[in-house]
Amino acid sequence: MDAQSRGRADEIDPADQWVLNPRTGNYELQLGRSATQRRVASAPRRTRRSSTTTAPAAPAAPSPAVPKPRRGGGLPGARRGGGRSRKGCGGPDRRKRLLTVTGGTLAFLLVGGGVGSYLYYEHLNDNLKVIDTGGAGGGFKKDQPINILVIGTDKRSGKGNEGYGDADSVGHADTTILFHVSKDRSNATALSIPRDLITDIPACPTKVDGSVKEIPGTRGTRFNNSLGQEGRDPGCTMRTVKQLTGLDVDNFMMVDFNAVKNLSTAVGGVPVCLAKDVNDRDSKLNLKAGEHRLEGEQALAFVRTRHSFGNESDLDRIKTQQQFLGSMMREMKSKETLTSPKKFFSLAEAATKSLTVDQGLGSIGKLTALAGELKDINPKNVTFTTLPVIDNPNEPANRKATVVVNSAQADPLLQMIRGDVSLTEVEKKEQAAKDAAEADAKNKQDALLQGNRAPAGDVRVDVYNGGGPPGSASTTLTWLQNSKGVYKAGNHGNASARLAATQLEYAPNQADQARALADMMGLPASALKPGAADAGPKTPMKLTLGADFKEPGTPLGAAAPQQAPEGVQRVEADKAVCAK
Repeated sequence: MDAQSRGRADEIDPADQWVLNPRTGNYELQLGRSATQRRVASAPRRTRRSSTTTAPAAPAAPSPAVPKPRRGGGLPGARRGGGRSRKGCGGPDRRKRLLTVTGGTLAFLLVGGGVGSYLYYEHLNDNLKVIDTGGAGGGFKKDQPINILVIGTDKRSGKGNEGYGDADSVGHADTTILFHVSKDRSNATALSIPRDLITDIPACPTKVDGSVKEIPGTRGTRFNNSLGQEGRDPGCTMRTVKQLTGLDVDNFMMVDFNAVKNLSTAVGGVPVCLAKDVNDRDSKLNLKAGEHRLEGEQALAFVRTRHSFGNESDLDRIKTQQQFLGSMMREMKSKETLTSPKKFFSLAEAATKSLTVDQGLGSIGKLTALAGELKDINPKNVTFTTLPVIDNPNEPANRKATVVVNSAQADPLLQMIRGDVSLTEVEKKEQAAKDAAEADAKNKQDALLQGNRAPAGDVRVDVYNGGGPPGSASTTLTWLQNSKGVYKAGNHGNASARLAATQLEYAPNQADQARALADMMGLPASALKPGAADAGPKTPMKLTLGADFKEPGTPLGAAAPQQAPEGVQRVEADKAVCAK
């Protein structure tokens, strides 16, 4: 009987049950400390990984799956021999924490993301497929918001997928979710982008056979053409999403049909709820109303169906997919998954074999680092939403096939995401205190705009470009002089450092000049940075244009809304919703 069936999973780490047999030179699994206990399985000594490395077979033991030994070539710092762990290095609490970190965050990384409790196997690196996107993403960073683009392609590669729809598809961006993680790692927003959205695809460099090919941009086309069409790679989709949302995309993860089938099977099925009977010939989904646990082909049919729910559109299919992903997150964070070595091993295999990633996530170590950033997010603080759209007004009323952005709802929603504002209520008391402090600071800052304004001819300012478009300092100087009459302005080119937000530095005795310039430039109170000492009569103020600067005359820095626009579709990942 193994550790799991003895009810001692919290006390025995299965990886510590592998010991070296000096007579054979092999590692052997021993389920007890008695020398007379029967040997159950053996594992070969670990050798250097090669390009032909294959996943180790699970040992034949009563336990459903047992990890490979850590001794001799395992995780750096692992102890040797079969003795007890050192104080502070092991114990139930540490192992529980490791399970929570690696298992729970699996759900956030593309409903998997390639990490499990035993992801340290070197062969998992060989499972990953890596694409060079030519600098489309800068890679996620600690202490900064994270934006991961999750792409589900409709490419029919893989066993059993040839019969679905267009077998010759090059693989378009069929399902796309921008996963935004807050800077404080307390919450996340998963923004679905409709495949039939009409948008502009920018020009993008794509690597082909070792050389770089510049693929021209396309105006007014379906969003899903940002991938596959004309040889576009995921970097083109990343650039399209950045242009569409104004958010920098750090990394991407891409999967095909097999990911849904394999991951759902690895967790033992994903619970779903149907409000009515469904029999869809196209997706082959045939289920009665009620609750079901889906895996493999059935799970794929559920996320593919377009004719079973709502008004049979892609927008309703997005809702169904969000419900499925939320349920999978809950399943992966459940006790049954966190304490099952078999499920962890299967998840690690299924996730890494299903993933294509950029170079910034191109190893198990990098995926583990990302998982560490996401480990503390509770599913109740993960909100699924969809980019607000309306029917394409340029199409006949009886032939609506595409959609366009609904700016009235999309603009404030995207402004919230760019401003790192959660769509869920996170830590209400702390958030209320934080909001009160920010409001007090804002009131003090707003007071800087109260008072007299100097005439434009008396305003002295030097202009620097610290993050705006190229040439911004020059165009701003020309605009100030020719349009606003600020003749005592100077262009000083690029600033010594980049700024995220535009700022105006001035002395106390230049406050009237600062207010006048703020009115002209549309600067918010937060952009004003008063000094402590007065300046000389001919000393200019210093205006540094930040990354928020677009062009002269365009107001800057409007505060992000604190509530989502009315009517925006959304659902939290911890909510079980029946598909209708």
